[in-house]
Amino acid sequence: MVKPMADLRIFSYLPNPRIWKATIAARLCGVDVEIRGAKPGELKDWLWDFDAHPLSHTERSGDLPRASVGRVGFKGGLLAKTDGFLAAHPFGTVPAAFSPDGTIGIFESNSIMRAVARLGAGCQQLYGNDPYEASRIDSFLDASLVFARDSQIYLLALSDQDFAVDIHARAADAFAIYATGIEQALKPDRRFLVGDKVSLADICFVAELCLFSNERLRRPTLAKRGLAPILSDSWAQEFPRASAHFGRLIGHPAFAPDVGPYLEKLERKQHG
Repeated sequence: MVKPMADLRIFSYLPNPRIWKATIAARLCGVDVEIRGAKPGELKDWLWDFDAHPLSHTERSGDLPRASVGRVGFKGGLLAKTDGFLAAHPFGTVPAAFSPDGTIGIFESNSIMRAVARLGAGCQQLYGNDPYEASRIDSFLDASLVFARDSQIYLLALSDQDFAVDIHARAADAFAIYATGIEQALKPDRRFLVGDKVSLADICFVAELCLFSNERLRRPTLAKRGLAPILSDSWAQEFPRASAHFGRLIGHPAFAPDVGPYLEKLERKQHG
């Protein structure tokens, strides 16, 4: 029996907390999302396409559909990207989501998450109950982009022990601004960022914070440079509402399948 086509297909490096925005939303609103991908270092050996797959021996030895030089995160190799992939994804990046027929591409993790919410709007409203709530959710998602940009630069830089110190300072400022906003939004005792139930704003917050938690693995590098971790052990005291909100959400049935194993693995690596 042929398996029905998923509502949305996503191609990405794995694991990638930012695609959890889509998978968490999908669990909440009953959307079928298919994930394809591999570890970052392995994607140079994949055909980047709607039908993304590891390159076969024949494809490796023959003419590839298209090759382009990798940029951020995929330096030093040629990436085989089909014309169809580049038509759907003009910036040529992952995560890359596709409509079921592969003709429409959706890029950037927040936009992919929004697509899932729209597809599942008949089951559960994750994107607000009216235009005002939806726009407030957009405000949180837009604010997350500033933090996400600086956090990505910072996390990539940490792989080099001689990284520029000002990158740490910019990331620290971005985190403080983002966490302060989340803390303020949860005052005095709100349980969700927008409305009275989980929304895309909450999902995005958890995904971005999980990704930033990778800093824990680079604490020795920071210590050698005389720098303190940004996501320090004391962040819960500085931002108690934001920390408690994160703690509640990662135990939620829609969040736990992605978040739980990932954070447990980080914990093992940090102390292993």
